[in-house]
Amino acid sequence: MLTLVEELGLSGSNLAGRVHRALHKIPESELLGLLQRIESEAGRRHLVYLRDGKTEVIRVMACPLTILPDQQAYIHFVSLTIQNALKRLPEVYFQDAAVREILRITPEEEEWLSSCWGPTHRDNNPIFGRLDAVVDFTSPMWKDSLRFVEPNLSGIGGLHLTPTCEHIIADVVLPALREQDAGLRLEIGQDIRELLMHEVRDHLESLGRPARHICFVEPKYAGSGPDEQEVLARYYHDHHGLKVMHADPAELTLRDGEVYYEGNAIDLAYRDYAVSDLNDLRRAGVDIEPMRTLFRQNRVISSIAAELDQKSLWEVLTDPEIMQKLFSADERRVFRRHILWTRLVADRATLLPDGQKGGLLDFMRRERESLVLKPNRSYGGQDVLIGPSLTDSEWAAAVDRALADPERWVVQQLASIPVSLFPIAGPDGSVHGEPFHVVMGFAPSQYGVAIVGRASQRQVVNIAQRGGMCAVLVGQAPGTLHGPGSFTDPGL
Repeated sequence: MLTLVEELGLSGSNLAGRVHRALHKIPESELLGLLQRIESEAGRRHLVYLRDGKTEVIRVMACPLTILPDQQAYIHFVSLTIQNALKRLPEVYFQDAAVREILRITPEEEEWLSSCWGPTHRDNNPIFGRLDAVVDFTSPMWKDSLRFVEPNLSGIGGLHLTPTCEHIIADVVLPALREQDAGLRLEIGQDIRELLMHEVRDHLESLGRPARHICFVEPKYAGSGPDEQEVLARYYHDHHGLKVMHADPAELTLRDGEVYYEGNAIDLAYRDYAVSDLNDLRRAGVDIEPMRTLFRQNRVISSIAAELDQKSLWEVLTDPEIMQKLFSADERRVFRRHILWTRLVADRATLLPDGQKGGLLDFMRRERESLVLKPNRSYGGQDVLIGPSLTDSEWAAAVDRALADPERWVVQQLASIPVSLFPIAGPDGSVHGEPFHVVMGFAPSQYGVAIVGRASQRQVVNIAQRGGMCAVLVGQAPGTLHGPGSFTDPGL
C-alpha cells in the first residue's frame, strides 16, 4: 500500500508526464517557432543579466516544471519554519558563544549588528529571503528529496526575473500544450513581487509610517548582475500606485532624522547591500550614515539580522547539541529531515552525518564523493567544488586550501540534484531534448511561497554561472488525492 505522500508523488509524476507528452506531440517546426518566440519575449520583457557592462538575455527553458497544491503547501510550511528560525538568530548570537563562533563576523559588522538591533526588531523583524533547495516533485519519495542547500536572506535576485519567466511560458507555451491535451490545467503560482509588497505594507503599518516612497538601494552603477530594479519600480507604480526609486547609498542624504533621495523622504528601503559593502564605501569616502539610520529605525528589508547570512547558518541548524538548546521539537524535526549537514572547515572534532563524533578533516578526506566545499560567505555559485568531480589529489589540495584560507569555508553533504529534459534548438534548426540540473529557490512569507526555478548543464546551478530560468507552474493531475488548502500537519 502506498502512503498518501507517495500517492501525491506519483500524481506529481503523472502531471509532469502529461506535460512532456503534450510537448512531444507539437510538430518540430512549431516547437522551433515556440523556442524562438520565448527568446524574443525574454529580450522584449527585459529578462536580462548584466555581465561586465554587457547585456545578456537569460535563457528560459520551454518546458514548465509542475507542482501540486499540496506539495506547494508543504514547501511553504517547511521554508517558513526555517526562515522564522533564522530571524531569531541575532538574539542568540549575543547570548551563545558557540553560535558566535560558527557565525563569526568582522568587528565592524558586529558593531553594526549591536548598534542597529533593538526592541522594534525583536517585535517586527522583516526578512525577505530565498532558501535554495533541491527537490524532485515527481518522486514517490518527494518529501525526502527536499534538501535545503543554503540561505540567502537579503537582496535576492529574481524579483522581476521569476514572474516574467512564468508569464512568458504561460503566454507562449501553455496554449500550445492545451492544443495537444485539452484537459491539462496549469497556472502561475504566487508572484514574488506581490509577496514582497505584502511584507512592505505590513512592516510600514507596524512602524506607523505611510506607504509613499519605497527605495531600492543597490549598486546601480556596478554593471554586473540581474538588471531588475527599473522594471520593478515601474511594476509597483503601475499596480500599487507607489513611487519606487532606486538609489546608490552615495546618493542618500540625512536631514533631521529622515533619509532622503532626490528630495523624497524614504519610508522603507529594500536593500541589495551588505554591511561589509557599506563599510567599503565608507573607506572610499562615502557618507553611509543615512543607511545606518535606516537600519537603526528598522526601515530596511531585509533587516540588520540578515548580516548573519552565511552558509554556516546550516551548522547551527544541524548540530544536535545547539538545536536542542535553541529550537522546538517541531523545528528540529524539520531541520533534521530537510537541511543538509554542513560544517565549517577546521581541524576539530564534530558530530558527523551518522551522528557519531569524529575528526572533521579525516572525514572530509575519506568521503570526497559525498561532499561539497564552498566559501562560507560568497554567492553566485562562486568557487563551489563538487567532490565527485575532483580527483583524490585535487580534493586533498582543495581541503588544505580551505583550511588555510582566512575567509572560512564550509563542507556540506552532496545533494542529489534532479535532472529534467528540456527542448533545445540546435544550430541546424532541429529540436532535441537535453538534460539540465534543476535547483529551486523558495521565497516564503506568511502569505505564501514563491518558487524561483533555475536550470543548468553544470552541477553548480546559478544565473551568475550562465544558468537558465524555468517556470514552476501549479496544476492538478486527474485522480489525485487532494488535501486541504492549507498545511497544518507537517506530516514529518
